[in-house]
Amino acid sequence: MDNAPRDEEAGDTQNARQGPRQRASVPSFLLISFILFMLTSHNGDEFLARHQHQDALEGLTWQLGNYTAWRNGTGSNFTLPERDPSIPPLLDLFGLRGTELDPFRSSYYPNVTGFIHGASQFYNISPPVNDSIPWKSLAEAYTDRINMTSAIEQLSGWNWNSTKKVALSLVEKKPVGADGKVLSSSGLALVHGKIELTDVLSKEDLRLEFEGIHFISNGSMYGLAEPSNRQIDIRLLPSLVPDNVRNETADIIAPELETRIAKLKNLIDAGIVDDSGSDDEPKTSCPFTFYGQIHSVPVPGVLMQELEEEIQNPTGAATVKPPPLSVTGLLLSKECGLLYEITETEGLRSRTFFRKVTTYAGFSALAYLSILILFSRQASRSRTPSGISRVSKWTFLAQATMDSVSFAGHITFAILAEGRPSLSLLAPAFLACMLFVQEAQFFALVNQIQGPENYTPPIPAAAAPLAVPSAPSGDASLPTTAEATNAQAATSTPPSPHSTNFWQFLIHHVRTDPQARLWVTLFIFLTLIVRVILSPVLSLIFVAATYSMIWLPQIVRSARRGRSSGLTIEYIVGVTVCRLYGALYFLMCPRNVLDVEPRSWAPVLALVVIFQGGLLILQDYIGASFFLPERFQAKKAYDYHPALPLPDTESPDQTLGDCAICMDPIYVDPSLRHEHSKRTSTSECSDEKASIIASGSGSGPSLRSAGLFSAMQAGVSNASARKSYSLAPCHHLFHTECLEKWLAIKNICPHCRRPLPPL
Repeated sequence: MDNAPRDEEAGDTQNARQGPRQRASVPSFLLISFILFMLTSHNGDEFLARHQHQDALEGLTWQLGNYTAWRNGTGSNFTLPERDPSIPPLLDLFGLRGTELDPFRSSYYPNVTGFIHGASQFYNISPPVNDSIPWKSLAEAYTDRINMTSAIEQLSGWNWNSTKKVALSLVEKKPVGADGKVLSSSGLALVHGKIELTDVLSKEDLRLEFEGIHFISNGSMYGLAEPSNRQIDIRLLPSLVPDNVRNETADIIAPELETRIAKLKNLIDAGIVDDSGSDDEPKTSCPFTFYGQIHSVPVPGVLMQELEEEIQNPTGAATVKPPPLSVTGLLLSKECGLLYEITETEGLRSRTFFRKVTTYAGFSALAYLSILILFSRQASRSRTPSGISRVSKWTFLAQATMDSVSFAGHITFAILAEGRPSLSLLAPAFLACMLFVQEAQFFALVNQIQGPENYTPPIPAAAAPLAVPSAPSGDASLPTTAEATNAQAATSTPPSPHSTNFWQFLIHHVRTDPQARLWVTLFIFLTLIVRVILSPVLSLIFVAATYSMIWLPQIVRSARRGRSSGLTIEYIVGVTVCRLYGALYFLMCPRNVLDVEPRSWAPVLALVVIFQGGLLILQDYIGASFFLPERFQAKKAYDYHPALPLPDTESPDQTLGDCAICMDPIYVDPSLRHEHSKRTSTSECSDEKASIIASGSGSGPSLRSAGLFSAMQAGVSNASARKSYSLAPCHHLFHTECLEKWLAIKNICPHCRRPLPPL
């Protein structure tokens, strides 16, 4: 007998007995197809970027060849222009001519890698120059040969008058020689980065690419700034510097071009395409030149060098306190007749900024970890039918949306902040993602259980009797009874599903299926989140809207249903504090990591959130709708904590009875006994107080206010004391804690099995 297994064509009897093979689901097939498509597809932008890299490589190679030939004195297409003679008087006027300092008393920052923010003052120096400018003659000498037709074409697209802010993001490095080693003996450094001009009216930014030279000895900077759609020719940098340092500047251009060519070749060979170019339309085509001067600081040169080494390579060694970094500069465009004076600047070194980001990430991670722990404890308490019926799903949906925005924001920040802070930012991003998942799951659970609350069954259409007239004999024009019955059946037949189109079916499905409504809602929220991240204005609106209503849905639900929220005090207080920490850091701290300007309405937002949290806590102690007028209050539910007659003070057993669940005695709370004694003493001296008020002695308003405060204080303490016991409608007495645990399982009395209302 042959026991060899049969092939598929012959048929496998063993597999046949086990039943048909289970097929893969359609969603799994679609997911695998999508992943394969994303892995195997090539975007056209990638090929375009690769061709652009190759063109850039050819351009740099051509520039290097011409520049090397010019330096060697052979035939070349490159010629270095002469320095504009009108520039030195302008630099002297604005104090931008650096001088040598006494190294034992003061020094300059040897490295400007970091971020510099400041104000900018605009001057229109295109002919004819305004008479209000005191240095009109210097401006006219600078723009004497300007082509106004070309200038007007290049100026269009940007509001130059309302540009009042400027930001510089700079990276500095030492020049390298032909062997690739750093020229430590060189007294200058190459600087590249970005210059952003901000329109204070439209809040838009004009970004300029920057390439420059930094002379370390006197703190002066010279550079070229071009719009992002134009390439900067660094071979022109020697034409900006003074004549005595022109040759030194020209010597570092060729090695820099070689370094960039080698880096670009490695990227192309490795298949790494950096498509970092902006797809936005250029706002202007005006070229700029930049002249800057770093302010001196009262720190000796040796100590400044120790501080720089500690910043670059932290070892924990004690150094001088970092002095403020400040720069004054001019941003000139001879072709467009523009001049910007850069003043009131404040700089932050990159390493210092990275440590600042790491500190923020640590505190933010602690805040999200606290919220995650508090939510886990609260969800475990409320994951019962009684607890879920109390909470509002919109409160958790709002918090889940906030956490999803926070997750996306921290991930984006980690991608943009290259280097060490990227890893630290992953901690709050991960915790925000975990919190979002937990809150979204809890929201789905609450939505599923609370869904039938607002369900209204459709009203069945009443079948109208069909009146059939009696036809006279021989009259065939009137329908017979059988024909009328068939016509009534035809009219009551539901329409065919093929008669509705796709959109009608989709709308009907969303309206009738709770799960479909949930997914559509989540899709809308995710789409909104993407728009929120991309727009700073929408981000502020989103923060103000979500944080101002963080507890409002829960307050409304508790007031409408006349029941407490079931949220613990630790959860309400902890979430309120941790949420406000993240919001107020960006809305009130003037030096936050994202450089968001403080908002005047931030304290009001904090007070609104704190007020909502306090109101939610008072609903548990005073009443769910205590703040509403009587006509707007919900129908009063059964009170499990009525005032009970207290045992005699001389009785040895000071209990209200035994609990019907745990059989332990229910002791009288001391505050109830104190309140009973206080009421007795108050009734004895009520006549005396009435006579004092009637005679006008004392302060009437103060007495009334004191009495009101005492009444509120007594009401809160009395209500808290009475919550230690619960009296069911069937007159069985329990500990409140015991009854809550029992109602989490069944909603009947454990003693007589009668149905119990919600606690």
